[in-house]
Amino acid sequence: MDFFTLLDEVKRTPEALSIPADWGQGRASFGGVVAALVYAVMRTKVPSERSPRSLAISFVAPVEPGVATCFEADVLREGKAVSQVLGRALQNGEVVALVQGSFGAPRASSVKVEALPAPTIMGVEDSQELPYIPQVTPEFTRHLAMRWGLGGLPFSGNPSREMGGWVRFRDQQRIETLDEAHLLGLVDAWPPAVLSLLKSPAPGSSLTWTIEFIQPLVSVTSDQWCLYRAEIEHARDGYGHVAAALWTADGELLAISRQTVTVFG
Repeated sequence: MDFFTLLDEVKRTPEALSIPADWGQGRASFGGVVAALVYAVMRTKVPSERSPRSLAISFVAPVEPGVATCFEADVLREGKAVSQVLGRALQNGEVVALVQGSFGAPRASSVKVEALPAPTIMGVEDSQELPYIPQVTPEFTRHLAMRWGLGGLPFSGNPSREMGGWVRFRDQQRIETLDEAHLLGLVDAWPPAVLSLLKSPAPGSSLTWTIEFIQPLVSVTSDQWCLYRAEIEHARDGYGHVAAALWTADGELLAISRQTVTVFG
């Protein structure tokens, strides 16, 4: 089941959707798809003119693949321009993911500041591909194509504070215009940047994740490459703090991301 089909399914049966094993990431489901499914249910609770501005995501426990998961959302407050929504995913009656979202309609303002320019990196064809290799790379990478252009691969002992390159959906059955749910998958496809500092494999995962969407969202289709860059701002005692962003291939900013990640090595 591809990313787009999963999003369709959660809108039909949010009370009991099982994430397939091919969206796995170790013993858990891929965090990007978990966040996207919760968000998709949250989006149905808010008027369409109120765009998602930011999401604060906590991965409370591993979301087990193949187990029925309930996705639900409640509107906490609906003001004149902004709606605050709480979404959650539950397995066996216990919360496994929480998402607090702020949705806001545009308002008149004299303040306008353009985004900083996107980084300049090697082109897609010149960047190193991360292939899907069964039993080696995470299962979910069969659905997402990545090409390295900054920093090192996980466990390569590369000292760079940066990691990034190109990303898009792989082998799509249909071409779709991307929305914020799809961007969650593209941003979280990348492993924690701190893993490239390690010289041997060790587990690592996202603990908390905040993402902000640039509105109005620039039109991008699922067959187009997007540019991702992450920068390690600090790491110690098994926790890393990483800032990142996603752009179109033309350098239009799509999303700003920040994660606290755990690393066991």
